[in-house]
Amino acid sequence: MVDTDSNISKQSHDLSELETEMILRGMSGSTKLAYCKFNSEFLSFVGKDASQVDRSDMKKFLATKIGAGVAPRSVNLIRSALLFHYNEVLNKGIANIKVPKIARSLPIYLTKPEMASLINSAGSRKSRLIIKLLCSAGLRVSELCKLRIEEIDFKSGKGYVRLGKGGKDRLFFMGKALAYELAEYVDHQQSGWLFSNSKGDTLTERNIQKLVKGAASRAGIQKQVTPHKLRHSFATHLHDGGTSIRVIQELLGHSNLATTEIYTHVSSKKLDEVVNPLDELEEKNNN
Repeated sequence: MVDTDSNISKQSHDLSELETEMILRGMSGSTKLAYCKFNSEFLSFVGKDASQVDRSDMKKFLATKIGAGVAPRSVNLIRSALLFHYNEVLNKGIANIKVPKIARSLPIYLTKPEMASLINSAGSRKSRLIIKLLCSAGLRVSELCKLRIEEIDFKSGKGYVRLGKGGKDRLFFMGKALAYELAEYVDHQQSGWLFSNSKGDTLTERNIQKLVKGAASRAGIQKQVTPHKLRHSFATHLHDGGTSIRVIQELLGHSNLATTEIYTHVSSKKLDEVVNPLDELEEKNNN
């Protein structure tokens, strides 16, 4: 008979070093939860101590996930979670585990008229200000939830994200008109959450996702609109306006420039400025 309590105790011990390492590296709460979840599933699957795990065990587990129809992005995340544990923590040196590539799709963004319609369709003053801030500052929804009044300079229209993704601080800007509206909204309050619920607690990501979705529905926008799509839109419109990719990278808080380039590839304005070789040739033939 399998001793279930003993197996659970072993798993807990096997994952304790993983948890310690993630804390030391300042990984986000969501990353820590995901890495622990996938490594716990893996140990249950193989039925071994972490010290006995080898490359073939990992390949079988990932193959099972792929066979079950798990999306390539999730399979890549699972692989990253396992390799971090067994290579970075346990120093096993497991390499060359290939999984399906993540499809590289262009992000959806809103046009400026769509953004205006979205803002005008907000259900309340607070919802309107939240949507405006997402559109004008390119914040992640998690960053907006934790935004504090004392981190905003309402006169200059600038503010700070504290301990954003990767534990980094960064500067953002929102424009002076919105800053003035927000200053009126907080009404001389000097500290606390910029946006809070009726109990004074910070809003959840789910709260903001629902209010954005509701505004998009009322505006009749057919695209799937999320807070992250507004971040896409922010980057795209900056690029259309001539802002350099390096500056956009800083404003978005991206570690990798390639991530920023994905956001700006959708710029239709830049494509409109390119002269098609065939058009150029036909113009010469007609002259």
